[in-house]
Amino acid sequence: MNRLASATSPYLLQHADNPVDWWPWGEEALAEAKRRDVPILLSIGYAACHWCHVMAHESFSDADTAALMNDNFVNIKVDREERPDIDAVYMTATQAMTGQGGWPMTCFLTPEGEPFHCGTYYPPTPAHGMPSFTQLLAAVAQAWAERPGELREGAGKIVSHIVQQSSPLSEHAVDEQTLKAAVTKLRQETDPGHGGFGTAPKFPPSMVLEFLLRHYERTSNPAALSIVELAAEGMARGGIYDQLAGGFARYSVDAAWVVPHFEKMLYDNALLLRGYAHLARRTGSGLALRVTGETAEFLLKHLRTEQGGFAASLDADTEGIEGLTYVWTPEQLVAVLGPEDGAYAAELFTVTAEGTFENGASTLQLPRDPEDATRWLRVREALLEARSERPQPARDDKVVAAWNGLAITALAEAGLALERPEWIEAAVDAARLLLDVHIAEGRLLRSSKDGVAGTAAGVLEDYACLADGLLALHQATGESLWLAEATMLIDIALAHFADADAPGAYHDTADDAETLVQRPSDPTDNASPSGASALAGALLTASALVGPEQASEYRSACERAVGRAGALAAQAPRFAGHWLSVAETLLAGPLQVAVVGPDAAARADLLVGAAKAVPGGAVVLGGSPEAEGVPLLADRPLVDGAPAAYICRGYVCDRPVTTTEDLAVALAT
Repeated sequence: MNRLASATSPYLLQHADNPVDWWPWGEEALAEAKRRDVPILLSIGYAACHWCHVMAHESFSDADTAALMNDNFVNIKVDREERPDIDAVYMTATQAMTGQGGWPMTCFLTPEGEPFHCGTYYPPTPAHGMPSFTQLLAAVAQAWAERPGELREGAGKIVSHIVQQSSPLSEHAVDEQTLKAAVTKLRQETDPGHGGFGTAPKFPPSMVLEFLLRHYERTSNPAALSIVELAAEGMARGGIYDQLAGGFARYSVDAAWVVPHFEKMLYDNALLLRGYAHLARRTGSGLALRVTGETAEFLLKHLRTEQGGFAASLDADTEGIEGLTYVWTPEQLVAVLGPEDGAYAAELFTVTAEGTFENGASTLQLPRDPEDATRWLRVREALLEARSERPQPARDDKVVAAWNGLAITALAEAGLALERPEWIEAAVDAARLLLDVHIAEGRLLRSSKDGVAGTAAGVLEDYACLADGLLALHQATGESLWLAEATMLIDIALAHFADADAPGAYHDTADDAETLVQRPSDPTDNASPSGASALAGALLTASALVGPEQASEYRSACERAVGRAGALAAQAPRFAGHWLSVAETLLAGPLQVAVVGPDAAARADLLVGAAKAVPGGAVVLGGSPEAEGVPLLADRPLVDGAPAAYICRGYVCDRPVTTTEDLAVALAT
């Protein structure tokens, strides 16, 4: 066992028995490189990554390769999910050097941590114009021995470049014109045949779809809704969606959503759960409603940990083979279901003799809804039971604060709007775990495993996404605790992550965090919201829930942050989905609905009616009049002793309504 044996990260533990003398990232490893005067070999990946597993098997498990690494380098292994700050710094360097990035990421650094050569996966033998990994190791070791000054000089230039690349965005407001132009650009980039954007690989555009839904609700622009519906149906009917157990894979390797990269990530499923729930309540789509329910159940059944949090991911591989758990041949269907139902399932799920995946196997698609619901359920349950007896992908049980925040938000919102209290209860359990385990000495820690917190400090997205989740719980439960904890996280983020030289801009690491060769600050929304856009969203929601003085502070901070995102939103709206969603809600108010009643049962109809009808980003909260610690309910009494709903737009309130019919009319006006 090497130095990774005591790690809390499942990814690092996967490498604990390698013959490589791995070090975890830290001052000790850098000091060892300085003592030996050798370069650092930094390898970054994550537990669900297919090519990370491949390189580990081919190279890191090989004794001869390990000996070459140990003799010439200090070898550091990093879990990118546990240390997104380190990943961000060296991904920027990798992209600058190679024009692309990905995982596993392989970087060679000076003993001071400055990168001088970066790449991704390297094969064990030369292939496709790439050197073998051992050839690369030998070349770098020789270069360091013969011309270290030249490598150090080059590393210094690279660091200067990535520092320059991370400068704050210039001030450029996201106004009405920007939003309309974003919709036009997104429509031009939409795949008209299959939905989504671009060709292959194709990723779920969850935050962009949320923006388009909010834009449609505010403007009634049918183009925005059509983009959402096309993408949502394409994903839900494709192989990227698990037609048996629910939940979405990370991305599709083709343009038609047929063949996924099979890893399932918590953040994708949390964001998509929220998006499909929003679509279901807005349009009444039966498909969206079904996918919402199945995705929520996937989270609860397959990603929920014993402590009540949500695990980071399921692996792409099963026993080293991608798709082993999930794909089928016609013969396998017949073996489970018999000839008649087997043929029916093959036709229903597009399982062909040629196969849509590899070796004659097919992913399961569902191009149309089954006409015979009883037969469909029988076939689905039989296949799911048979699949459960196959080898299963490993699960990364690491609980990441930011991603759990996204899951809490989705479950709380969907649970309230779709009347699924068990989803809200699951969100409460996750929130309690985060507050009990991840808060230490008044600050947030990034991850935990088995109820034990890791050592990595929370980054901006952790504070922001968890705060947003707690704000959603405050609305779903009416409990003041969640609002108090959310504002505590927001206040820490404002104090420690703001860029002192650029109002409205934020760093991804705190001002007292570990010093890296560059302090990361990435405003783009990628697979999940950027830390800065997530904080802007939390600030806006909080501004609609707290008292007047604090509300003004939070809203102003949100406006300043969004004021930095205009150029990004205009030039690349696909990478500014969360920013655009926040901007839409800024223009819409946000809408506030306060429901008061003597008890939960009395106000239930009004509360659920409001949750079903409000646009995305709106605030809906119920409770007793003048409930302590719940500012939105202050000065909002019962009406003639009956429950009432108070509707406010842009902090200007209508007369209260007391029936669900009047509430629906008022919200539709």
